[in-house]
Amino acid sequence: MKIRLPLIALAFGLGSPLLAHAQMLQPGLWELTTSDMQVDGKQLPDMQFMLGQLKNLPPEQRAMMEGALAKQGISVGGKGVRACLTPEQVATNDIPLQDPQSGCTQKITDRQGNVWKFQFTCPKAQGSGQATFLSDREFTTKVSGTFNASGVQQQGSMNTRAVWQGKDCGNVRPRS
Repeated sequence: MKIRLPLIALAFGLGSPLLAHAQMLQPGLWELTTSDMQVDGKQLPDMQFMLGQLKNLPPEQRAMMEGALAKQGISVGGKGVRACLTPEQVATNDIPLQDPQSGCTQKITDRQGNVWKFQFTCPKAQGSGQATFLSDREFTTKVSGTFNASGVQQQGSMNTRAVWQGKDCGNVRPRS
């Protein structure tokens, strides 16, 4: 379990560094699911399994973990994690699916229609990826890079699918 919970946090960091054109995505509630997560060539359990592990934590630990995620503008729900994007956030061309305090930066390196390639750098991770915008309500990413979550440099990769759930974010607060 000690390894899996940091991997959830890593999934948010690696799967979310991207920019999008303001007219490409709808503001509102988005659900992100991750698949084909690998570290050093070894397949990891899917996100639903890891979220199931979160539900099995003692109530105090679960509340602490969910509270930490909520402070980053992330809620556990459905088949993945949820994030809220405001109209103002979408209009900035910077889709803030990562913690603004993370120290991460990203750069679009190529735009070919609905497929954008990007690079990202974080204090303990760096890599590249590709985002494919299927519509203004769905996009996928493929990301690979290196990270150092436990003091050891590792290679990682994953796929993420983001699907718009609607305009109302409910109790999921946007990142500030």
